[in-house]
Amino acid sequence: MNVAIIKYNAGNIYSVDYALKRLGINPIITADKEIIQKADRVIFPGQGEASKTMEYLKTHRLDELIKCLKQPVLGICIGMQLMCKHSEEGNTECLGIFDAEVKKFQPQRHEDKVPHIGWNNFFNLKSALFPEQLEDRFVYFVHSYYVPLCEHTIATTNYVQPFSAALQKDNFYATQFHPEKSGKIGENILRNFLTLQ
Repeated sequence: MNVAIIKYNAGNIYSVDYALKRLGINPIITADKEIIQKADRVIFPGQGEASKTMEYLKTHRLDELIKCLKQPVLGICIGMQLMCKHSEEGNTECLGIFDAEVKKFQPQRHEDKVPHIGWNNFFNLKSALFPEQLEDRFVYFVHSYYVPLCEHTIATTNYVQPFSAALQKDNFYATQFHPEKSGKIGENILRNFLTLQ
C-alpha cells in the first residue's frame, strides 16, 4: 500500500512516519502533487499556526490539491482544523472541506488550562474509522483551538465544553487528537484508516 504524508511547514510529521512504520508501512513524506494524487491513502498531519500554514499551502498550491483528493484522507490536529472553513487563529480562511468553524478555548474554571495537553476520553463514535471497542477510551491531545460539535462530528471529547474529537465527510477523515501518540488505541485507529474501503 502506498501512503503519502503531505510535507509542508508543520511540526510533528515524522512521528506519524514512525507510527506507520511500526505498522509495517513505509510512507512517503512528500509535497509532490503527482505522488500524493496516486497514493492509496493520504495523511495531512502536523502542529503549527493556522494562518502561516494556510499561506504556505496556497503558495505551493497544495490547498487545491488536498480538496480534490478522492482516496481516503486523514487530517491530524492542525490538519483537521485546516480542513474546516475558518479558524479564529489568525482569522484564517481554511480549506472548507468541513462546514465548521475552529474556535479558541475560553477557560471557564481555574483548572481549565489552555492549551489542552494530555490524555482524554472520546465517545459517541460514529465511523468505521473507530472499532466499537474504542468507545470511551483515552487518546492524546495537544491544542488550543477546537471544532464545536457539528454535522460532521464522528467522535466527541469534553474539555471546557464538548467538542469534536474527530470529523468525517465522504473520503475525508480527521482527528483533533494525535493517533500517532496515543499508544495501542492510536495504532488501532491508524490500522483502521489503512483498511477503509
